[in-house]
Amino acid sequence: MQRVRLDGAGTMKVIICGAGQVGWQIARHLSGELNDVTVVDSNADLVRRATETLDVQGIAGFASHPDVLDRAGARDADMIIAATHSDEVNMVTCQVAHSVFSINRKIARLRSQAYLNPLYSDLYRRDHLPIDVVISPEREVAAAAMLRLSAPAAFDTEMFMDGKAQLLGIKIDDDCPIINTPLRQLTDLFSTLRAVVVGLRRDGTLFAPEPGDQIFAGDDAYVFSHRDDVARTLDIFGKTQKKQERVVIVGGGNVGLAVAQELEAKAGRVRTRIIEKNRAAAELAAEALERTIVLHGDGLDSALLAEAGIDRADAMLAVTDDDRTNMLVAVRAKAEGCAMAIALINDPSLVPLMAPLGIDAYINPRATTVSSILRHIRQGRVRNVYSIGDAEAEVIEAEVLSTSPMAGQRLRDIDFPEGVLVGAVMKKGEVLRPTATLRIEEGDVVAMFAIAADVPEVERLMQVSIDFF
Repeated sequence: MQRVRLDGAGTMKVIICGAGQVGWQIARHLSGELNDVTVVDSNADLVRRATETLDVQGIAGFASHPDVLDRAGARDADMIIAATHSDEVNMVTCQVAHSVFSINRKIARLRSQAYLNPLYSDLYRRDHLPIDVVISPEREVAAAAMLRLSAPAAFDTEMFMDGKAQLLGIKIDDDCPIINTPLRQLTDLFSTLRAVVVGLRRDGTLFAPEPGDQIFAGDDAYVFSHRDDVARTLDIFGKTQKKQERVVIVGGGNVGLAVAQELEAKAGRVRTRIIEKNRAAAELAAEALERTIVLHGDGLDSALLAEAGIDRADAMLAVTDDDRTNMLVAVRAKAEGCAMAIALINDPSLVPLMAPLGIDAYINPRATTVSSILRHIRQGRVRNVYSIGDAEAEVIEAEVLSTSPMAGQRLRDIDFPEGVLVGAVMKKGEVLRPTATLRIEEGDVVAMFAIAADVPEVERLMQVSIDFF
């Protein structure tokens, strides 16, 4: 599927350092948008995997070495993304890119919290360690976990339109009050509801539904809702929202600690307990937290889970650095009576096991990191991009330019592909439900669900593409 750029800016030349999951996914997105992408990694097998599966060039070598960057085309590169496994290599790579090759835009993934303390944010200035955007996977994941906890009845969720709209993934159960109801009837039944079903997954296939389509038990529905209508939307779909008052976190490393600190900072009393296997990490967490009880031991230990009150917990987050441990802890927590179990899963091939095992939701740190890097890259008029499933679809939020074919048209007159649905339109800061007669003007912000194959057409309609400057 070839993508065409329409802003006349020509293609971007991007060097991606690190060909692991994150680097590979970003390379896939950027090369799919017809950018000139070179991948650098010290592991020749990973480089080969990238060059064989994607339309990219590859260089095997250390990203921070000037001669390696030179071979990768750093002299005329527009941007460098440093996402190797080492924070220090990522920092030095950005320094070399700046000092030797004058690359204009530098993004680095930094994991260690020591580098992320706001006290030292001056470190990343151009005259010190020149990094334009610092991405912290732990912080991104902690934010994703907080979002998951805020909508416990949804299996997937993301905020849009400056926090005024929310995408909800809702599993349709047998007792859902609106099954077998055509979608157009929902609009009549709930005329004031600012929510739109933008995507349905049925028998493993994701599609944008037509007005005559019905919702069936077993479907996964993606619903785009005004923030103020989220509770009502979930209620209409037969989901009850419970307040999260007791949370158990298994894994007290950077992610678990960041989530616990967020929960302590939240208004309202959330009683949080952490279980951490490593004694030193448990002691660190206990020192850093004020109201959270930290227990030292194995999260798979039934007696310890009982001590943490798992049977009365509203939610359990398993965020250790081992996917399988997280899954087993989640299964055990559900068996002990925990209302909601969320597991941190790095390996996407394990995700299909979630539903059969009864795990309510998962967080994929790589997907959150990729989303966050793409958000910083697609600055132009694209304000947010959220990838659904295994990159099967995207929700794209973008500002309408005067050059866009949509500007000045009513929604019903715009020629959208069948895999695209508008979730909401924001005019002058107010989020509106899309109606056939709503006129789209320059400066409006539109959020659209698009099946992957139709994303280029959305970019054409918006007259946008990756645009950095």
